[in-house]
Amino acid sequence: MSRTGPGRPLDRSIDERVLEIAASHLAQHGYEAMSLVSIAHEAGTTRQALYRRWPSKAELATAAIAALARSEERPSTGDPYADLVKELRNFQRGVSRPDGLSMVGTMLNRATDPELVHLYRQRVVAPRRAALLRILQRAQAEGLFDPDSDIEMAVTMLTGNWYARALAGEPTPRRWAERTAALIWRGLGGSLASSGSRRQR
Repeated sequence: MSRTGPGRPLDRSIDERVLEIAASHLAQHGYEAMSLVSIAHEAGTTRQALYRRWPSKAELATAAIAALARSEERPSTGDPYADLVKELRNFQRGVSRPDGLSMVGTMLNRATDPELVHLYRQRVVAPRRAALLRILQRAQAEGLFDPDSDIEMAVTMLTGNWYARALAGEPTPRRWAERTAALIWRGLGGSLASSGSRRQR
């Protein structure tokens, strides 16, 4: 239990349950139809209790999505290529959820609440891009890439090809994460054999 201001202390034990339920509602109904009243009822609490933790619907929605992403995080293996494939698999799982692409589409809509867009970028997009960038930076520091490789552009290309295929209505290709990682890795001047990644092939 903790206290953030006047009134009853917050019961932290229900936070995880609320975030799980919110993620489920997002997947089933989408952001616009997501109801804090329904989420509170299912979690056995009140809408006022939710607002004390997450001051807005956008706060709760993005916190729920970010919690899902964090639950999939794994420690570094010491092999940058293996870590890159793992990170892309996590991205694929996230964007393949029923609410995954619909949330991306919502972010691109000019009518979308600016607070939601800001929080989604801050809590979901930025951490994912930062994780990919760290992996590529580590590989470059270890001499696995050409020293002048444009790894910042590569970060965008790693996930951008997924969205391009989705917009074109194309099905997910077999071994998408492995094939994308291999393509970008080679494009940056890396060798799969010398990276310790032969087991990924």
